[in-house]
Amino acid sequence: MLNTLRLSTKVTCSFLLNDPARALGLEEGDAHVIRNAGGRAADALRSIIISQQLLGTREIVIVHHTDCGMLTFTDEVIRGKIRSDLGQDADHIAFLPFGDLKQSVLDDIKVLRASPLVLDVPITGFLYEVETGKVVRVEENL
Repeated sequence: MLNTLRLSTKVTCSFLLNDPARALGLEEGDAHVIRNAGGRAADALRSIIISQQLLGTREIVIVHHTDCGMLTFTDEVIRGKIRSDLGQDADHIAFLPFGDLKQSVLDDIKVLRASPLVLDVPITGFLYEVETGKVVRVEENL
């Protein structure tokens, strides 16, 4: 399905029970896989830059998934919980939740394309349907 050379970086969600790399036809070691809550590009930016500069990756794939926990809260909700549970202020942290799955992939592609620290390489977005195991490409409206 994808160019599985070791020269690609995949950004995906850390909470995913199913492995989207396997759904993309990747074996262990085929790609540099970066996982974080929601598979958000802004959160992975440091790792993407290191991957490109030191590991030579020349392709980025963003994979978000259905039934993601990041669809279930807002920054205000998590900040309120932190304030309540820990007595701490987390207003300086963008937790990057989202309300629209497809738009979150498009937003992440936009973040990467806008960064002067990310090489001009192919960036592709996908949605992984947890319920069916199907992987659907998210098309950009350029």
